[in-house]
Amino acid sequence: MIKSNHRTRAIAALGVTTLALGLAACGDSDDGGEGGIADTYTVASDTSFVPFEFEEDGEYVGFDIDIINAIADEVGFEVDLATTNFDGIIPGLQTGTFDIAIAGITITEDRAQTVDFTNPYYKSGLRIGVAADNTEIQGVEDLEGKRVASRLGSTSAAYIEENIEGATANTYEQLDQMYLSVEGGGSDAVLYDAPNVEYYILTTGEDSLKVVGDLLEAQDYGIAVAQGNDELLAAMNEALAGMIEDGTYAEIFEKWFGSEPEWLDELAESAS
Repeated sequence: MIKSNHRTRAIAALGVTTLALGLAACGDSDDGGEGGIADTYTVASDTSFVPFEFEEDGEYVGFDIDIINAIADEVGFEVDLATTNFDGIIPGLQTGTFDIAIAGITITEDRAQTVDFTNPYYKSGLRIGVAADNTEIQGVEDLEGKRVASRLGSTSAAYIEENIEGATANTYEQLDQMYLSVEGGGSDAVLYDAPNVEYYILTTGEDSLKVVGDLLEAQDYGIAVAQGNDELLAAMNEALAGMIEDGTYAEIFEKWFGSEPEWLDELAESAS
């Protein structure tokens, strides 16, 4: 069952630079000395990644928010939620502004050199979205030489630059700007994480955009943790594994995506 949680306290919807001025190193963490699990951790998120994290009726909600709250309950710490732009999350973990980050962050070799990741908690990929009346772009091969919208600092932006010949990556800090760029004609297509592209097109963009092509680049999302917090990382992995085993994870997933994930067994294997 989903556990009730009233631990999350939003700090501010500010950029990482402003947050750095207002928060002590390692956020609000206080473990009374080296080692151990702190009473409170500053958790960074970019709350524009629907349905993983977003603002609704003045509160931050979403799949990621429920996941981190359930983990915090199990491990035994409070969450101070700090919102920032996605491209400020990894630097914020490196400088000690944040302790933990959850924001649909793809686990990559480059990122794993500077922050630690929990075991995967979501399996994703990249999707292409185009204007509803576009008949020219049917798949990734048709993006050559095109203007492709994506998110600043994302793996999808890197994919465009590294894999699509002649394409221009139009990158934006806010997700809605990506879709508006395609709807307004500033970009020929959007390439971004599958769940967000699919959700946007099913809701806000149902009359203006459509999904084309195959799922690209299978990806794992992980919860990022500032390096040096090995005990915290181990405790979070244990909590995540327990949530998958006892059904809490599946219940949270179904709440936000309408059904249990088809890859739940694979996720359980990676968590064990």
